[in-house]
Amino acid sequence: MKSVESSLDKSPHRIAAMFDAIAGRYDLLNTVLSGGLDRYWRRLAITSLRFSGNEILLDVCTGTGDVAIEAVRRPSGARAVLGVDFAGVMLHHALHKVRSASLDDRVAFVRGDAMRLPAVDSSVDGVTIAFGIRNVQQPSLACAELFRVLRPGGRLAILEFGLPSRPALRTLYLWYFRNVLPRIGRIVSRHSAAYSYLPDSVGAFPWGEEFAGILRAAGFNNVRSRPLSLGIVYLYVGEKSAPAR
Repeated sequence: MKSVESSLDKSPHRIAAMFDAIAGRYDLLNTVLSGGLDRYWRRLAITSLRFSGNEILLDVCTGTGDVAIEAVRRPSGARAVLGVDFAGVMLHHALHKVRSASLDDRVAFVRGDAMRLPAVDSSVDGVTIAFGIRNVQQPSLACAELFRVLRPGGRLAILEFGLPSRPALRTLYLWYFRNVLPRIGRIVSRHSAAYSYLPDSVGAFPWGEEFAGILRAAGFNNVRSRPLSLGIVYLYVGEKSAPAR
């Protein structure tokens, strides 16, 4: 069983600096390395929240704001979104995208840490993290924070990398992940460490039912882990139950 708190160096200043260094090419890399599937995964996560269009969403580890923007654009998305990230250059790109789309009246960003969210208790209707929870120094603490800020009856959606369950496919995927993906990432991003860190961080992170158990321990109910695209990505959903009357 993998440790919940990874031995990788995930100090906030190191992770923020790494993502800030690749911020200008981050969106391009996501599209190239996922074959465009990243958009599909984000839509599934937003749809799983079952919003009516009147809710407030907190998007943690928002990066360049793709989930936040998609959430307010969808008819059954959010009325407003607050995106949180500790990488300032990433947030700069997110703000530029929001302003270019004339959505700055519905999407706002703030610099903050997933382990100490800048939101009061029970203040949002939904929480999301897309490919960011594995980069948090203490994922279990971040999950507890997500539970704290969520209103009773609110929903959670987390996207994160996993590994295919079929042995042959897993072997092929790991070869690509460890040998091909870092080279492409280095060429496009011009950053030597970021896309070597990616396979290491995925390999060290608890995925599937193991991570679902962490969410349950944080207080979430009706937690499910759904493999997407043959298991290379997992969608985790859960709820904060309303108090019994």
